[in-house]
Amino acid sequence: MTSLMNPPETEANAKPLPRFAQIPRWAKLVLYVALGVGIMSLTRVLTGAGQLTAENTLRSALYLALPIALAGLGGLWSERAGVVNIGLEGMMVLGTWFGAYGGIAYGPWQGVILGVIGGAIGGLLHAIATVGFGVDHIISGVSINLLAVGLCEFLTSVSWDGASARESPTIPNNVAKVDIVPFLKEPLRNLGDENRFFLSDAAHAILSVTTNVSLLVIVSLLLFPLTYFVLWKTPFGLRLRSVGEDPDAADSLGVPVYRMKAIAVMMSGALSGLAGVVLVYLFSGKFQSQQTGGRGFIGLAAMIFGNWRPGGLLVGAGLFGFMDSMQSQVTETSHALLVGAALMFAVTGLACLYRKLWVSAAVFFVLTAGAAFWYQATDELPREIIPYFPHVTTLLVLVFASQRLRMPAADGRVWRRGGR
Repeated sequence: MTSLMNPPETEANAKPLPRFAQIPRWAKLVLYVALGVGIMSLTRVLTGAGQLTAENTLRSALYLALPIALAGLGGLWSERAGVVNIGLEGMMVLGTWFGAYGGIAYGPWQGVILGVIGGAIGGLLHAIATVGFGVDHIISGVSINLLAVGLCEFLTSVSWDGASARESPTIPNNVAKVDIVPFLKEPLRNLGDENRFFLSDAAHAILSVTTNVSLLVIVSLLLFPLTYFVLWKTPFGLRLRSVGEDPDAADSLGVPVYRMKAIAVMMSGALSGLAGVVLVYLFSGKFQSQQTGGRGFIGLAAMIFGNWRPGGLLVGAGLFGFMDSMQSQVTETSHALLVGAALMFAVTGLACLYRKLWVSAAVFFVLTAGAAFWYQATDELPREIIPYFPHVTTLLVLVFASQRLRMPAADGRVWRRGGR
C-alpha cells in the first residue's frame, strides 16, 4: 500500500525499513494482524462502538470471510500453475448444490465430500477446455459460471418433490461445533469484559476462532498452512509453480506441464466447491439460487491482494469478511469505521513519510483528514452505502495494492508444447 504513486523520487530516494525484509513471512503476518487489532481497538476506545470488536461480530466476520478465502485459495492453486480461473463462482455454485444434496440424502460429512467433488467436476471442465483444447481462460470461466447456475436450478427442480427451482429443502443435520481450548474460555471472556485496550479486543478475537466453532471451519482453516507447505516446501509444489512461471523451461526439464496444470485446476475447483459447502452449512442450511453473491470474484480480489500467497490471501479475505459483517450491525458501529479508516490511512502515511515517499504520504494524509471530517460531520452512514462495503473495499484494496504485486509470469497464457 505504500507505493500508491510512482513518481521519480519513489525509486531513487525511497528509504527501506531497516531489517524488515529479513523478518520471516509468518512474523510479518502476525505483525500485520496485531496492527489491525490495535487500530480496531483504538477505534473502539475513541468512538465507544463496543460491537466493533465483540466476539459475535468477529465470529460473523470469520464465517463470512471463509467462503471468500477458500475461493481465493482455489484461484491461487490454478494461477500458480498459469491458468486464470474466473469460473470460481460457478464452481462454488456446484459446491452449494452438491453439498446440500449430499447433506440431505446421506449426512453432513458426506455432503461436504460431495460438494468438493462437485466443485472438482467444474475444475475438470475448465482444465479440459483450457489445458486440453487451448480455449481462452476467460471464455471458459464465464461459460462455467453460466452453466453451473442453470444446471443447479434444473437439478433442484427435479431432485425434490415440491421444491422450487431456486432452493432445496433444509439440511436435517449439520457438522458439529466444538471448543478448541475450553480451559481458556472463561479467562479470555473475563479479560474481554474488562474493556482493556488491545488485550480485551485480542481476547474477543481468540474466542471467536476457538469457541463454538464448526469442525468444518477448523478443517478449512488448516488448508491454508497445508497449501503453503505443499506449494513452497515440496518438490511437487516447485514443479507446479515452475509451470506457472515458465512452462517451456519446465517442459524441457521433464516436468509434465499438462498434467500439473490439470491437477492445479481440479484442486482449484475442489477448494471452490468446499467454499460453496461452507456457505450452505454455516448460513442458510440449504441450497439457494444466487446465494454465492459474487464471492468467487471477491475471492479472486483477495488472492490478488495477498500477492498469490496463502497468508496475504487470508488477511485480504478477513478484511472483506469484516466489512461484510458490518451490514448486520447498528449504524453507530458502521459509522465508527470512518475512524478506523482514518487511523489506517494515518499509519500508512507515516510509513510512506519514513521511506521518503512524499506524494504517497500526502495522499494518505489527505484521506485521513477526509475520513475524520466525514465522521465529525455526520451521525451515521447512509444505509444505501453499507451493503456495498465489501465491493467498495475490493476496489480500494486493488487500487492501493496494485503497485506491489507480481503475478506468475505465465499466468493466463494458453500454452502448447513446441509453440503449436
